Amino acid sequence: MTPGRGPGLALGALALGGFGIGLTEFVIAGLLPQVGRGLHVSEAAAGRLISGYALAVAVGAIALTAATAGLHRKAVLVGLVALFVAGNLLSAVAPGYEVMLLGRIVAALCHGSYFGIGSLVARRLVPPERASRAVATMFAGLTVANVLGVPFGALVGERWGWRATFWAITAIGLAALIAIAVLVPSWAGTTPAASRSDLRAQLRAFRSAQVWLTLAATALGYGGMFGAFSYIAYTLTRVTGFSDTDVAWLLVVYGTGLVAGNVAGGRGADRNRDLTLIVSLTGLTTTLTLFGLLADSAAASVILIFLLGLFGFAAVPGMITRVTDEAGGVPLAASANVSASNIGNALGAWLGGLAISTGLGYTSPLYVGAGIALTGLAVMACAARGCARPTPKDRAPHSESS
Repeated sequence: MTPGRGPGLALGALALGGFGIGLTEFVIAGLLPQVGRGLHVSEAAAGRLISGYALAVAVGAIALTAATAGLHRKAVLVGLVALFVAGNLLSAVAPGYEVMLLGRIVAALCHGSYFGIGSLVARRLVPPERASRAVATMFAGLTVANVLGVPFGALVGERWGWRATFWAITAIGLAALIAIAVLVPSWAGTTPAASRSDLRAQLRAFRSAQVWLTLAATALGYGGMFGAFSYIAYTLTRVTGFSDTDVAWLLVVYGTGLVAGNVAGGRGADRNRDLTLIVSLTGLTTTLTLFGLLADSAAASVILIFLLGLFGFAAVPGMITRVTDEAGGVPLAASANVSASNIGNALGAWLGGLAISTGLGYTSPLYVGAGIALTGLAVMACAARGCARPTPKDRAPHSESS
């Protein structure tokens, strides 16, 4: 870390960007009926505003990170936030469905690269032993957006129309762009010599089995959580007996768990990363199994939906620092981790839906999620056994943290 201004403001600026990007991802769920009516499209077409975003995240994370390899990372982050602003501006003024979808795709392209490259910048702001906590601070914006995104969008959309929501997100994006440009020190965005390489050199990092094991564990961990979460409203209303209006505050409970898990996971990973990841995936598997067994209990469901968020997100900071360390600090690995999480989301949601469609009931996605998470735990345990190496404090620091 280079001496100078404390990292708090810079990490706050990165978190603000994450908050805006998180709002863009989550807010649409509460606006789909309004957007569908306003653009005169079917529910299925409106739903593609969500699936199209997720696909663009997975593609953009790899493509934009590869395209900007070797460039000054602060400049890349500013450019990515500018792309985010442009996408939301397109959504706000969209005269029709096609432009709206384009705006969603443009905004999504920056998502994976922002969190991938931003995590490398964040960890350069602090000493090596605080790397995971720095990444968790940046991701705090995303977790808070998960808590506030749907109610924020619903409130603004109900009062001023759905376009006002995207105008508000555009303003948040502009604020984040200015904050990053002013508050993130230039030295934190300088690409270290060890990581300044062409695409072919970056791809060589993916020869490591540990990189692939970590990416697989990331995808399966996310897949387990979202395999259940994608259908949680059906579980809570059709099995537990909550009303439709109860779902909103229950999602806030889930989002609060995400925030707590992000903080706890970052702190734990800085102490013992692999153990924290194994505990997180074990907790997630156990929570999903118990949720399936106790879904008819309202009190148990409230507790378990909080734990679902807590254990589901506790692995995120450690997974990102692990994959980038195993890859020697190349930014493509950090962005690939975001792509892996979105692939896991899609896999979990598909398998959970398949279980419901075959008549297994509305608790079946919980058991499907538990099975996916258990597989992720096995992969992570295999990865941990395969890396008999000194603890982070005993190892030479990676260039991204120096």
